[in-house]
Amino acid sequence: MTDQVLRWGLLSTARINEAVIDPIRASKRNKLVAVGSRSQATAEAYARKYKIDKAHGTYEALLADPEVDVIYDPLPNNMHAEWAIKAIQAGKHVLIEKPIALTVAEVDAISAAAAKHKRVAAEAFMYRHHPQTIKVVEMVQKGELGKVKFVRGTFTAVFNRDPNYRFEPDMGGGALWDVGCYPLSYTRAVLGAEPLEVFAWQEQGSTGVDEVFAAQMRFPGDVYAQFDCSFILPFRANMEIVGTKGRLFIPAPYKPGLNETLEVADTDGNNRLVEVKGQALYSGEIEDMADAVLLGKTPRVSLADSRANVATILALFESARTGKPVLIK
Repeated sequence: MTDQVLRWGLLSTARINEAVIDPIRASKRNKLVAVGSRSQATAEAYARKYKIDKAHGTYEALLADPEVDVIYDPLPNNMHAEWAIKAIQAGKHVLIEKPIALTVAEVDAISAAAAKHKRVAAEAFMYRHHPQTIKVVEMVQKGELGKVKFVRGTFTAVFNRDPNYRFEPDMGGGALWDVGCYPLSYTRAVLGAEPLEVFAWQEQGSTGVDEVFAAQMRFPGDVYAQFDCSFILPFRANMEIVGTKGRLFIPAPYKPGLNETLEVADTDGNNRLVEVKGQALYSGEIEDMADAVLLGKTPRVSLADSRANVATILALFESARTGKPVLIK
């Protein structure tokens, strides 16, 4: 199947589509062929604007299109799992925007459907495929920082409230699901481990979603991590990893560009910069899907990885609600 070109369909006209359209078109192994919306007029207008050949007036029609191989699922958080499973059942592979689902049971249902129908399903954490992230993980695994003792992350930004599903609790809104999932996922990827215990605090807004969230985590080997996220605080997005031999600071961890610089300081106060040649941010997840479908490779963000991220988020919410530490089994 190495000479096959995967034909993609966009499930809705969500704004985030704009991030993947060019990477799909730039790829020799992928092609954008269709878009689906809840009305034919909307689908046709979108298809004209972005020069997409086929426009479907329902999501079901897109999934039934025999000329579509892969579905990109950027629907609101509470709809991810339902439509990912429907896409798989229709014989499509599916790239699902983060968070992949809102419960562990939903992730398990996606996994079961993918196994039954022999289709690829993966969560679209685009930063995980970028050379900068791969370099950071490599530096930690090689022991360049010594034994890692502490990881800290943050992702905050001010979001417009109206209309915005991020502020709707029934739609899986809130800072932790939307932006906090990034430093959490980054921490887990760097450490290559899952937290044993979590403790968290949240500040809920008028709609009931968490607008400020702060978390602490304990990992195996006496490694500790913290992160914060928010919808109402000025933009901040960075990660810091501290080990017995040095400290690594990543100024742009979640949306790295074509060239990035990592800052390393050792215990003697010596500083150095590590230059990383990058790539178009969203191209990695598109090529990863082609690798998985055409070459049979395991997606870089596996469903087991996604399941663990969702499980940790739910444990953090439980801690924030109860005011008590939560052990993760």
